[in-house]
Amino acid sequence: MWNYRRRVLQHEFSQAAPEGSTEAYMDRIKTLIQTDLQFLIPLLRSFPKCYWIWNYRLWLLDEAKRVLPRTIARKVWQEELALVGKMLSLDSRNFHGWGYRRFVVETLETLSAQEDNEKSMTEAEFEYAKKMIGTNLSNFSAWHYRTKLIQRLLSEKSASDEERKQILDDELELIHRALCDPYDQSLWFYHQNLMCTFDPTKASQTMAPNLTKVERLEYIRQEIEEIQEMLDGAEDCKYLYQALIDCTLLAARVEGTLPDGAQKAQVFEWLSELKKLDPLRSGRWRELEQALCS
Repeated sequence: MWNYRRRVLQHEFSQAAPEGSTEAYMDRIKTLIQTDLQFLIPLLRSFPKCYWIWNYRLWLLDEAKRVLPRTIARKVWQEELALVGKMLSLDSRNFHGWGYRRFVVETLETLSAQEDNEKSMTEAEFEYAKKMIGTNLSNFSAWHYRTKLIQRLLSEKSASDEERKQILDDELELIHRALCDPYDQSLWFYHQNLMCTFDPTKASQTMAPNLTKVERLEYIRQEIEEIQEMLDGAEDCKYLYQALIDCTLLAARVEGTLPDGAQKAQVFEWLSELKKLDPLRSGRWRELEQALCS
């Protein structure tokens, strides 16, 4: 059905061949595209996770970029960014909408570069993601978007090691404030992402790749203390035990050694709690126990 509609519109484009001025021709093409974009809005409100509506909408916008002058096409895409902002305010966790927003932003940046008015939207999008996280801390899509933007923002600013370390400190402070609700899984995913900064095997791809071994161990020690404080009053939260195990094993990796006797005993104690709290994954916890024993 959508492919058929696309062919009908292509026919309309061909029938709109200029009989008078080029400006009138462009107005006609723009009207056809914008009318169809408007037609899709109520459908997206009713079926926000239907792939083919999104695919067809992207095709319309690509046609605007292909057929219309760059300045007009850019205006159409700017209107689209405003629209996707409204849609995400209605359904802030719609991953289709977040993926679509990334694509719209990338296209707008490309069009700006082609107009010799090169301007990155990274900082503005970084603030947008922060605003959406503030609205709903459980918005995993917004947290994920933030991970992508941080690396790009640091690269564009040619950030020094000190600036990168400051961003890392800010992000840890942000996630600690958010973890006032330790039962929210999306927050722990972001926490895991930050912990990769201290893993020697992954550090080169993170926001602070040049931390010293001493600095990594100090950060991990502080994280373990933070998480143990959260555990007071939330002993039934499995994510806290998982994070404690991950941080303890990460510290051993940074040291370049196997977990010592005291670390193993502590991890076994946390695994015992996990098996009670999360019996559906008991096999996973037993496997980790066996790995530590061997």
